[in-house]
Amino acid sequence: MEGSEEEEAREGGGSARDGRMMDAEGDGTRETRKRRREREPSGGGATHSSSSSEEEDEAEEEEPHAEEDEQAIEAWLGAEVRELAVPSWRAVPSLRAREIGRGAQFVRRACGARGLVQRLELQSNLERHAGCVNTLHFNPSGTRLASGSDDLRVILWDWARCRAELEFDSGHKSNVFQAKFLPHSGDSTLAMCARDGQIRVAELSATQRCKNTKRVAQHKGAAHRLALEPDSPCSFLSAGEDAVVFGIDLRLDRPSTKLVVVKEGDRKVGLYSIFVNPANAHHFAVGGRDQYVRVYDQRKINENDNNGVMKKFCPSHLVSTEGKANITCLVYSHNGSEVLASYNDEDIYLFDNSHGDGADYIRRYKGHRNNATVKGVNFYGPRSEFVVSGSDCGHIYLWEKNSARIVQFMEGDRGGVVRERGWKRGYTLAPPLMNFWDCESVRNRIWS
Repeated sequence: MEGSEEEEAREGGGSARDGRMMDAEGDGTRETRKRRREREPSGGGATHSSSSSEEEDEAEEEEPHAEEDEQAIEAWLGAEVRELAVPSWRAVPSLRAREIGRGAQFVRRACGARGLVQRLELQSNLERHAGCVNTLHFNPSGTRLASGSDDLRVILWDWARCRAELEFDSGHKSNVFQAKFLPHSGDSTLAMCARDGQIRVAELSATQRCKNTKRVAQHKGAAHRLALEPDSPCSFLSAGEDAVVFGIDLRLDRPSTKLVVVKEGDRKVGLYSIFVNPANAHHFAVGGRDQYVRVYDQRKINENDNNGVMKKFCPSHLVSTEGKANITCLVYSHNGSEVLASYNDEDIYLFDNSHGDGADYIRRYKGHRNNATVKGVNFYGPRSEFVVSGSDCGHIYLWEKNSARIVQFMEGDRGGVVRERGWKRGYTLAPPLMNFWDCESVRNRIWS
């Protein structure tokens, strides 16, 4: 019973652990400032000796200002957050209920439990690519993992065994940005996009070989993202820096159709991200080189009417900014009720998809850094219970969605974590996986 009580205490919320996570927003800043002060040059020789008293006086004057700055930063980080709810899932009672046949929701509830998220740790490294790895994507069953890289190659992994099953040339001429399994294709079709603007499709054989890759669309700028349509093995969308959204149907002789050219007034808006609403495949959202999340309905796009936009979302304090805030990534929640957007040189914002045109955000997630590259963001958990993002500082951040508090903070890569994968449903006791890539040492990193 002592072991059970200890386990319950750990899974029941762990006030000490939660306290550490809740303070993580300020800890990183305090440590950084402390190290910076310690590295300040102290001068040398006689000059230092003669001016030591002056430097001490200056240090005494600066110290209150430094403390005030730290307090201001901590106050800013602590704003717009709520108290963490008491955990509703406990490991020991849940395991006991499952053993006597009352655990029908065990896997779903365990995968969304804060206690398990706070125990995530590095499981393995998958090493093979010869360039930065830009994309990871699970097949629908979660048994295989596709990775794409600056080396122009795509690798399919048996991640559980840390083994590459298939490696092939993507056919692209520049950095592969995404490679995705099409749903219900039997893992035989992968869609790819790259810096060269090409949208390509790879056909895989049952004998673990790539039969061929073919180009199905061409953007006039880099193509950063693809958006899969739920349950469709033959159709998907692409978005590029040329502001164009293509609809692609592999059943057609000419697969690509230009759906819309995204504009703000008469100005084209280059795109970094696109995502199809999982609850309504006719709706999709895009984000890119301005501050607006734009939602479209494929059935009602009329570029003469509001440039075809159904509605737009934007944080109210960013509406008046021009050319400063860009959306580097956006995603829908599991049921399409919310949209999550990450802004460069800014924070991560959550929008309620049921709100009307021009609606403000409902949650704000602070603490990470998104300056150097096109950062991704994602939901984590079967009910989108958490928000996960990489950071320029090389760490991985997880926020509890409703409270907007950091509940997990892990070192991912010294060179910065750029893209991340959300979650893939598991069929075992193990929680779903989060996958991050290591752009310094060129490794896929598996976290569980």
